[in-house]
Amino acid sequence: MKIKFTTNDGQTHEAHAQKVAGKLWVHVQGRTFMYEAEEKSGRKKGAGKAKSGDLLAPMPGKVTKILKQAGDKVEAGDVVLVMEAMKMEYTLKSEVSGQLDTINCKAGEQVTLGKLLAKIKENN
Repeated sequence: MKIKFTTNDGQTHEAHAQKVAGKLWVHVQGRTFMYEAEEKSGRKKGAGKAKSGDLLAPMPGKVTKILKQAGDKVEAGDVVLVMEAMKMEYTLKSEVSGQLDTINCKAGEQVTLGKLLAKIKENN
């Protein structure tokens, strides 16, 4: 959804916001912010968080390149895919070493904020 906000100096800006797994993600002026409400008592800690081997879309955008295939071995820091959002290119890297289990997107596909794009099985 699009939201408008006014800064302390009176300027009005537009941002994109989306709620994913209880977190509010806001993308404005090329930067992405995440707001997470404090945990309520009785709620399980860590609920709704992505696993370390999951690559999630950091913002709404278009997948432009997929550099790895399911079954490929990846090292922490390897680029798995590239996205474009708001006329900027973003490289999404693996946070873990392991094997690329699945890719849940295609080159040219528009994706929403927080979409699971790829899943990596971490080496034990």
